[in-house]
Amino acid sequence: MTPRALPKSCCPATLWLWAGRAVYSGPSLELDFHSGSVLCFAAGVDAPFRLHDDRGGVWTVRSAAVAPRTVHRVESTGERMLFAYSDPGTSRADRILDTMAMRIGGIGLTHTAEARILDAVNVDDPDPHALAEFISGPEPRLLDDRIREAMQIVRTKPGAVVAASDLAAAVNLSTSRFLHLFSAETGTSFRRYRLWARMLHVGEAVADGRDLTRASVEAGFASPSHFSDSFHAMFGLSAAALLATGTNIVVIDRDLR
Repeated sequence: MTPRALPKSCCPATLWLWAGRAVYSGPSLELDFHSGSVLCFAAGVDAPFRLHDDRGGVWTVRSAAVAPRTVHRVESTGERMLFAYSDPGTSRADRILDTMAMRIGGIGLTHTAEARILDAVNVDDPDPHALAEFISGPEPRLLDDRIREAMQIVRTKPGAVVAASDLAAAVNLSTSRFLHLFSAETGTSFRRYRLWARMLHVGEAVADGRDLTRASVEAGFASPSHFSDSFHAMFGLSAAALLATGTNIVVIDRDLR
């Protein structure tokens, strides 16, 4: 899968990473069907895009939100897209989906603050914090403290082999109760959240100058092919294709991780 060529008139691609969030602004990419570990918000910066689900549904919109574990494909029609990924510890998926004008299962269509989001991204130097705030709005409530603690452990040690049973014991829960509560509180599974944390670690390592292969091993992936397959399944394209666009990875607020 090769990325669409970056038009000369288009702004350079940037991927911001911080405290459980990832925000991408840049050229449209040819994405395959995929299913994310965390919620994904998408907006067509220059034009509407088509959102496909795996049941034949197709919607032409300017913005959409897709819940974790929901198979979908974004077919862009303009030069630039905005993608924002939010882990449940910083912005709950149900809150973002609730701000959409229409809800169809795990898909939300047309953000109520769509105009503000498009204005915020369509500037020379977008503020990723402002974009995230416009997308998610105020936090409706805190996560269960035990789940928040477990998520923090996973984020700080993404390359470690941390079993669900170990985390459950660390927060004084049985394994079955921990897995149920984790899913109920976050909207995604423990296994998929651990995968998300590893992906964030790879992004930070690449931003620090380490090569993709070394970064993926450090993050806990069994092999480069395991990382490649996981990345494609989560985002709909390969990591190499994303980096081939010249995407600038910016890590901010490291102390908040």
